[in-house]
Amino acid sequence: MATTGLQHVAAMYAGVVAPPLIVGAAIGLSGTELTFLTGACLFTAGLATFLQTLGVWKIGARLPFVNGVTFAGVAPMTAIAAATHDRADALPVIFGAVIVAGLLGFLAAPFFSKAVRFFPPVVTGTVITLIGVSLLPVAFGWAQGPDPAAHDYGSATYLGLAAATLLIVLLLRRFTRGFVKQIAVLIGLVAGTVVAIPFGVTDFGPVADADVVGFPTPFRFGAPQFHIAAILSMCVVMVVSMTESTADMLALGEIVERPADERTIAAGLRADTLGSAISPLFNGFMCSAFAQNIGLVAMTRIRSRFVVAVGGGFLVLMGLCPMAASLIAVVPRPVLGGAGVVLFGSVAAGGIQTLVRAGLEKDENVLIVAVSLAVGIVPITAPDFYHAFPETARIVLDSGISTGCVAAVALNLVFHHLGRRSEAAKGTTATAAVPRPAPQSIS
Repeated sequence: MATTGLQHVAAMYAGVVAPPLIVGAAIGLSGTELTFLTGACLFTAGLATFLQTLGVWKIGARLPFVNGVTFAGVAPMTAIAAATHDRADALPVIFGAVIVAGLLGFLAAPFFSKAVRFFPPVVTGTVITLIGVSLLPVAFGWAQGPDPAAHDYGSATYLGLAAATLLIVLLLRRFTRGFVKQIAVLIGLVAGTVVAIPFGVTDFGPVADADVVGFPTPFRFGAPQFHIAAILSMCVVMVVSMTESTADMLALGEIVERPADERTIAAGLRADTLGSAISPLFNGFMCSAFAQNIGLVAMTRIRSRFVVAVGGGFLVLMGLCPMAASLIAVVPRPVLGGAGVVLFGSVAAGGIQTLVRAGLEKDENVLIVAVSLAVGIVPITAPDFYHAFPETARIVLDSGISTGCVAAVALNLVFHHLGRRSEAAKGTTATAAVPRPAPQSIS
């Protein structure tokens, strides 16, 4: 139970620590603060996993479900940070928005479980693809070095370290099997860090300064602040997160031969949203299900939710050990960039896989994907596109995930729902929207 629980932690560790690294770097946190934020996210991921696997009352799907910081919130949170005049207020504003979005999501969970038909694969696939595409520029920035103002930013040394790390991960994925293959990204980070030592870009200071035992002090970065634009942005992220979690529950229920019904989905969404609402108390971010761990359940055929709960226990212990959390701060940015290409690219590829079963042979679905992707990519390809809009509106508009999600949902309603009832009443053979996604086995 301990080893298989650790394997779940290894499979999702890089995914948990990446969001606080991205957001922390965008805000300009120090190494010590970054270590604290990373540990807090590990700790809250463990708490959210307990809620999901063990359950309390009507909270928790009671499936082998690992929860952690969702990638969907990274781009909107960095947009919130960029729009905050005083960077010291950035995290409090983010935490306040996550708390409100989590509580609203908790109340909406039973209703959302009935509204899954409005989020078919054509919508979820588009959004997941946008999540990966929105994060890839972060990996490219990391690959160029830690400081954009430095004279060696983007030097051959930095790009070479990123390429070496990427190559190590690819070789491990190609020529290894089982447990080693699952933790290829983690091994790549370690190997890339070792390779970087002779070049003088590896700093072990964060580990030396970190305590062995610590606790995520509540509201370490300040009391939460509630700004309407930030709240709206994170509410959109919550909708995306709940949609993705619903699809994951359907898939996992099929794998463990306990199909997720409406009641299970509602309980699982309550765990996601409550975990997200509690997370900022301990300086964590919005939580959601980790799809890579569903693949691990399918591969190992170990279906016990208590094994995953043990993995959640390890996450809590790591969050209580600042020295363990500080290890990720040692990894040079170019090494993170090389691994990030695989990590974030895999998210985009997962979205494309979802789109494959979205019925793209239908012209209306092609239009939904085409327009939604175009709208979502605007902030990436033209960062100043919305410069004339009010700053509060730009918090939402500058997040391609938020705008792309809204566009995809709206277009799906227009093409697949509005007017369908009247057409059926006239005796037409028009069908309703793309059907609710069937549970899929994860390979």
